[in-house]
Amino acid sequence: MGHRLSRIVTRTGDAGSTGLADNTRVGKTDMRIAALGEVDELNCQIGVVLSLKPPRGIAAALARIQNELFDLGGEISLPGAQMVSDEYLTRLETDAQTFNKKLPPLKEFVLPGGNQAAAAAHLARAVCRRAERALWTLHGQSPLNPNAPRYLNRLSDLLFIVARTLARTKNGKEVLWKRSPA
Repeated sequence: MGHRLSRIVTRTGDAGSTGLADNTRVGKTDMRIAALGEVDELNCQIGVVLSLKPPRGIAAALARIQNELFDLGGEISLPGAQMVSDEYLTRLETDAQTFNKKLPPLKEFVLPGGNQAAAAAHLARAVCRRAERALWTLHGQSPLNPNAPRYLNRLSDLLFIVARTLARTKNGKEVLWKRSPA
């Protein structure tokens, strides 16, 4: 494979536009670029979770997801492309079922926190939901592969389960919501 980026400083975006994968130029405020940025931020936040050394099964799932998010970014940056398949959704659902089996049923809402890894996973979940909203907004303007926003919907569920799991590591526990006194 050839070099993907031979020059990092190109100055081509200095006037407020950027290039898509099909070589068209769009404004940096274009919804497609906003959605790409949200997915990129999500991928970065998952990298933060991985840097906190989660258990092996979670780490493997999150590493795979980081690559799948690059596929999703490829779809967004190349109008008409379809890379996120039904299999991507199935893998997320399988991971969610696997990790959720070990958790007790929820009786209260969970507050973000518990420990650093759980808090980072909760933040990734919140970023994922924002990225999903951006994809739905883009989809309303320029139809996308319907699996793209569905992927982020499934991923936010998985990240919630991951956060609950991580809160229990190293003798930790989840932080549950307590209703404020009236």
